[in-house]
Amino acid sequence: MKLVADLFDPEPQVWGLRGDPWVWQAMRDHLGDTYLPPTLGEAEAMLYTAFNRIVGVDLFAELEPSVYRPEFAHGGLSSGHIHLQTWRIDLLPLLVDRAQALL
Repeated sequence: MKLVADLFDPEPQVWGLRGDPWVWQAMRDHLGDTYLPPTLGEAEAMLYTAFNRIVGVDLFAELEPSVYRPEFAHGGLSSGHIHLQTWRIDLLPLLVDRAQALL
């Protein structure tokens, strides 16, 4: 059985804002020892739920383009800011595609 942590390697080449890599790492840490669910729908739901819990927003209900979370602030101009559109369009779909490839 594959672990969810397998979905997070390699990291993406492009991020939206400086908080995004820290969210990626937090999701990897949160889900890392979890086995990949048997269906793509379950894997996708697990990833979106983890993101919503870690960032503290409903990714599809939030209207703002980004949110600030101090726990993801580690220096730099956009430090702590998470670009929700990048997560909607690129990062979470990337993880879902990787899950599909492993199922």
